[in-house]
Amino acid sequence: MGSDFCVFFFGGLLELLLFFFFTTVGQAGCQIGNACWELYSLEHGIKEDGHLEDGLSKPKGGEEGFSTFFHETGYGKFVPRAIYVDLEPNVIDEVRTGRFKELFHPEQLINGKEDAANNYARGHYTVGREIVDEVEERIRKMADQCDGLQGFLFTHSLGGGTGSGLGSLLLENLSYEYGKKSKLEFAVYPAPQLSTSVVEPYNTVLTTHTTLEHADCTFMVDNEAIYDICKRNLGISRPSFSNLNGLIAQVISSVTASLRFDGSLNVDLNEFQTNLVPYPRIHFPLVSYAPILSKKRATHESNSVSEITNACFEPGNQMVKCDPTKGKYMANCLLYRGDVVTRDVQRAVEQVKNKKTVQMVDWCPTGFKIGICYEPPSVIPSSELANVDRAVCMLSNTTAIADAWKRIDQKFDLMYAKRAFVHWYVGEGMEEGEFTEAREDLAALERDYIEVGADSYAEEF
Repeated sequence: MGSDFCVFFFGGLLELLLFFFFTTVGQAGCQIGNACWELYSLEHGIKEDGHLEDGLSKPKGGEEGFSTFFHETGYGKFVPRAIYVDLEPNVIDEVRTGRFKELFHPEQLINGKEDAANNYARGHYTVGREIVDEVEERIRKMADQCDGLQGFLFTHSLGGGTGSGLGSLLLENLSYEYGKKSKLEFAVYPAPQLSTSVVEPYNTVLTTHTTLEHADCTFMVDNEAIYDICKRNLGISRPSFSNLNGLIAQVISSVTASLRFDGSLNVDLNEFQTNLVPYPRIHFPLVSYAPILSKKRATHESNSVSEITNACFEPGNQMVKCDPTKGKYMANCLLYRGDVVTRDVQRAVEQVKNKKTVQMVDWCPTGFKIGICYEPPSVIPSSELANVDRAVCMLSNTTAIADAWKRIDQKFDLMYAKRAFVHWYVGEGMEEGEFTEAREDLAALERDYIEVGADSYAEEF
């Protein structure tokens, strides 16, 4: 099965978004790329062919805003700062012939000839290495076009072959080349029940181990959680990948909104790292988003600042399956969009702090970073999402996320105890000892979460 990823450069500041979707034969990654660029083009008033919408003399968001995502050519066309990469051609060909075929420069679409076959080792050691130099060279050229490189936002799947193998290889190489530049990930985590690959536990543990020292902050989402949100909140009985991708696009748009539009409290990407990562290894924030409403329900909801803030702390709006009531929050970053004033936010945060279900670690009782962007969220016309005046995306570093690691580690142990499927990895040049090393690293990560969540005062008695 092929997995694809797209690399998005957000100019002046450079960000790198890699979409590796392990759930389909490369199709999901392509759909996410299209969903993202459809939304971003809509937000900035840019048509599918890269030209401005009728009546606009310049893109929405001002010069600094739109240049974060788009580069203007000498012909008055706006081209995404993006690269699509896949180890096999089918998905990339869909982009070449799809709705946004005129939007991208041909050199932005890179593919190999054979896929990673859900095998981390193929993506990391053999097939992936054949094209990694070409990808890096293109990244280097686009990085040179940016006035000041601050870092990378790197989005990929942990369970697929390309997403795990080539994704970790590329992140590793970028870490060496760009040194201390921030590297932020959006990671699609294997869902507890939904799975399209038997070897997801192997790929997830291996890529987490490989990238743990190279990524500064990794935002977690999983398909099953988003699937349930679509069914429950949007009333979609059988959610498609288009529905899932639309929600992910909304989240990524919210995370980068402060870079592209004005606001009273704009948040730089470097601030995520500063406020959300108390220790280098504890860097896996949970993502929540509210409101997620269908067009039928929109008129029946008030969506006050207080309501959407509280909704982010409900398990039903979180994009990874875990129980936050069984863990403690270390830090929360609340990114508001639209009709929001600081006073209402302060009041909403105070209400949250007073809730018994929202427990903060005793060594960081304040733990809230706030961002306010004046631009309300846009909605793709074909989406089931309702237009709303305000929304919030929450990035929270909670010890509850350790449950996700525990689940995947247990699945890894069951397979590795029998050495099942190991020969496929060894056959691609990977040493078997890497399995043991990676698993020990993940066990240490579980212990780290237990330690940071422990009561500080217990040691004094």
